[in-house]
Amino acid sequence: MRPSKFLSTSLLFVSPATASYGFYVGKNLTEDGSVMLGGTGEEVSSHWLQIFPAKDYPANATLEVGVTEAATMPGKRMNISQVRHTFRYLSMEYSDYEGFPAPLTNGGVNERGVAVRDIWADNRAELIEMTPNPQEGLQYSDLARIVLERASTAREGVEIIGQLIAEYGYADYGGNSHLIADKDEGWVVWEMSGGKKLWAAERLGPNEVRVSYPGYIEDFPVDFANSTDYMGSPNIVSFAVEQGWWTPNGTEPFNIFKAYGYDSEGYTARDGGFKYMSQAALENATLAMAPVSEKDLIERVRDYRIADDEAGYGQVVSLRADMDPDLIRIWVAPTGSVTAPFIPWWLGVQQVPPEFGEHRYLTKDAASTFLNPDFQFQEATNFAGRVFKQILYYTCSAPDTFLPIVQNTLHGFESASRSDLTWVEQSAKLLVENGQRQNALDLLTFYSQTQASKAMTLGRTIVDALDLYIKVTDQFRGPVGSQINDAGLGAETVNCLVGFDPDQPANRQPPSPK
Repeated sequence: MRPSKFLSTSLLFVSPATASYGFYVGKNLTEDGSVMLGGTGEEVSSHWLQIFPAKDYPANATLEVGVTEAATMPGKRMNISQVRHTFRYLSMEYSDYEGFPAPLTNGGVNERGVAVRDIWADNRAELIEMTPNPQEGLQYSDLARIVLERASTAREGVEIIGQLIAEYGYADYGGNSHLIADKDEGWVVWEMSGGKKLWAAERLGPNEVRVSYPGYIEDFPVDFANSTDYMGSPNIVSFAVEQGWWTPNGTEPFNIFKAYGYDSEGYTARDGGFKYMSQAALENATLAMAPVSEKDLIERVRDYRIADDEAGYGQVVSLRADMDPDLIRIWVAPTGSVTAPFIPWWLGVQQVPPEFGEHRYLTKDAASTFLNPDFQFQEATNFAGRVFKQILYYTCSAPDTFLPIVQNTLHGFESASRSDLTWVEQSAKLLVENGQRQNALDLLTFYSQTQASKAMTLGRTIVDALDLYIKVTDQFRGPVGSQINDAGLGAETVNCLVGFDPDQPANRQPPSPK
């Protein structure tokens, strides 16, 4: 997921076709004292919401991990040991990325209050070139899923990733990272290409904001094993020295990005210039909101300068010390949140409506086979991802006109949900305290499903209104060519911002996000 070309240090890289981004906000910077995590996945793929129950396994159970020979960096699958018990978790699943086998995940949140985001983090070309063919080990989705299944704290999630890489290796597409958070802290973990089992991790404290787009780690202590704020593979320093990527001469500190990151003129750890907002600019914009609320972070995640056709969904979660596992709440937008509403879901929700489940739209290989009869009812329903994509395509045809109207409508819908949270959660908590947990789960399920149904009605209404307006005012235009897909990595995609940099006066600029 490296950019295809660099325009100039004053503009930006052409955006990668798929990337993902994540936001971490420490608890001293949030409105309610919670640690907050948000972001999205950017894959050309179908996305659907899924809740995975806790599960027990026999002593000899295994799970299959890794990549196949069809991946862009070919590999072979392998079986590793499964633990005896896995935790319940919620995730947005998807069907394809770089030839990796489905289903895949960027992360979500588990019943222990551990949240995970998966974000790209490019490595230098030499590491990619030395990656074995075929490669073996766990890939990014395997690591995110296993952290959700096994970790009780963010720190433990990092330790699990390190242990798995040390034992089984890491299978890659060019470099990757994870943001992991709990009620107290966050961690950014950077896994390296090359087949050398290299990884590094940095703790994020209560007074920090971190935006990964891509993920990054900078100065790193050579004696990290003696620090509670850093972790890494035993060879993370020595390998850089062996390769001549860092010289321990005492004049320049060891820096993970400079040693292992993507090397290109104008590309720095915090300012690669991707899309229309660098990591530094997004961090500053988030800091300016402090104390940050869920509403604020939702607006950062859906910022039209980063949320476009490439954004597969949106997530925002608050992590606090007093959370009952069933009452852990996560806001999820079913596709790119620039034109899709965030809906509150709880881990206690027992069933996802079929409209938000798996469908054939954008599912890998769906065009080459007929529907499995087992999915006929599911497929007969409207798909939330498709409905809100339709809104995106109409809205972005004239963003100055349509984007304020659509986003104001989404804000109103989300405001109504927020106003209900107090009575919904207090009612569920009282039911739990009085020994009626099942009734509490029924309440949470009913409310989330009701809001999901309202969101679908809202979505269809907006689509129909935009469709009617555009057609009766003779604005509809058919395609000029016959190529329905874009040209791939680096090609322009549908977005609600025309021009490169909204901070450059010469470029066209739609209404500023609030």
